[in-house]
Amino acid sequence: MFKFGFSQDIGIDLGTATVIAYIKGKGIVLREPSVVAVDCNTKEVLAVGQEARRMLGRTPGNIVATRPLREGVISDYTVTEKMLKYFISKINGKSMFSPRIMICIPSRVTEVEKKAVVDAATQAGARKVFLIEEPIAAAIGAGIDIAKPCGNMVVDIGGGTTDIAVISLGGSVESTSLKVAGDKFDEYIVKYIKKKHNIMIGERTAEDLKINIGCVYPKIQDTEMEIRGRDLSTGLPKNITVYSSEMLEAMIEPAMMIVEAVHSVLEKTPPELSADISDRGIYMTGGGCLIDGLDKLLQEKTGINVMIANDAVSCVALGTGKALDNLDVL
Repeated sequence: MFKFGFSQDIGIDLGTATVIAYIKGKGIVLREPSVVAVDCNTKEVLAVGQEARRMLGRTPGNIVATRPLREGVISDYTVTEKMLKYFISKINGKSMFSPRIMICIPSRVTEVEKKAVVDAATQAGARKVFLIEEPIAAAIGAGIDIAKPCGNMVVDIGGGTTDIAVISLGGSVESTSLKVAGDKFDEYIVKYIKKKHNIMIGERTAEDLKINIGCVYPKIQDTEMEIRGRDLSTGLPKNITVYSSEMLEAMIEPAMMIVEAVHSVLEKTPPELSADISDRGIYMTGGGCLIDGLDKLLQEKTGINVMIANDAVSCVALGTGKALDNLDVL
């Protein structure tokens, strides 16, 4: 599968939900869930990525399938390091040389959190590690020329964090990072189904509902989906039908938190840049921006045109890879 030879520079979007890697000249070479299955007794890693995701919520007592990144930052250092090591060796193959790696991080992380990312990547076999803020990587990946002296607003909604930034001259002028993103929508869906139907569902079912019938803006036609969960009154499995109108009720609260955060960043933006943004619009990237109607809701509440980037899910990884080619500029 892999050839012997020199190491490649790798751009990694180390996401709470998915790890995406980009190599110059090859494009996206890896897209795996950031899930690791570990044996509690031996601390041995049993599975990483797609294979480990299948085990979520389905493991015996001695095996734990976990997501080592929570809300955009490393919550379990050792497991993150092992996960990175696995992915880097998978990408780098039989190369004798260590790669240079550019990893993106949420815009408001502490020095300690930054150091944890650098250390984990170094331990996992990187020759040199560079960090880039997520909104800047997302903007580059969306094809925005960030070096120009004009304002661009990027809203990057991932699994663990939503990063909002106004970018001009290659840096972010105003930014915020909030821990409301894809995972938070799943949480709200689980709570809603429990409260309304008295049924307990898992994270994966909640995610399926979000992807298939979830919306945050009224749909013209109500869609439905059948799910199975555990009836809390009998303790037995039960099937129910859920409608997109119910999903709207479940998901509108976290959606409004994102809208309010965009609003507060716009309020702090210098007037010249604000004028640029109202001309050029707001760019949305990340998997979370694909939630049905989120762009319409944001457009309605801000009065500014909202565009979803072409390959929204891979934007950050593409930008991280492109940034490696222009290290001197950044």
